[in-house]
Amino acid sequence: MQGLLSISRVIDAVNTAIGKTISWLILVAVIISAGNAIIRKVFSSSSNAWLEMQWYLFGAVFMLCAAWTLLSNEHIRIDVVNSLLPKRVRNWIDVVGHTLFLMPFCILLLYDSWPFFLKSYLQNEQSMNAGGLVVWPAKFLVVAGFVLLLFQGVSELIKRAAITRWPKLKRRACLRSPRPRACSTRPRSKSVPGENTCHFAFPSRAPSRLPH
Repeated sequence: MQGLLSISRVIDAVNTAIGKTISWLILVAVIISAGNAIIRKVFSSSSNAWLEMQWYLFGAVFMLCAAWTLLSNEHIRIDVVNSLLPKRVRNWIDVVGHTLFLMPFCILLLYDSWPFFLKSYLQNEQSMNAGGLVVWPAKFLVVAGFVLLLFQGVSELIKRAAITRWPKLKRRACLRSPRPRACSTRPRSKSVPGENTCHFAFPSRAPSRLPH
């Protein structure tokens, strides 16, 4: 199980890095949007390429940050009902949900979106608007987004399965999540806010090897 949890930590780290980096594209999109508005009002000029760039940036943030949002437990759910259930039941609900809904959904979307992107790439599809951008990078974002979301679903499934199977696992900190719900442990006093990294550790027979 420790090997699977190590894989989970790698997936979490990759999606966190991608999410934090891609989120800066929101600022870029705002700057481009403001620049387009100023140029259109002052100089009575506009560019389809820059307008489409805003859509591309929005698509990148929406698709590539979906996995990070899942990791942060920020996707919409019925918290009124969920919060009333025991922690073990909530973990089981997540396990069933990820297994029967999230992961099959991602696989189905990848099955449909890959030919959609590949055809556009091979044809070097261009925008129908005059002076527009190539289209296939935007379609590739769909594929990349669901790949990241699928891997994050695997990571969440591993963590929740571990907690459900071994509820008394010793942990060094909490999950890499601003509001961890899967493993509710108090963060260390020296931990950095927003960087609550979780490491599961099975009890060792040798007391000297137990984590401090």
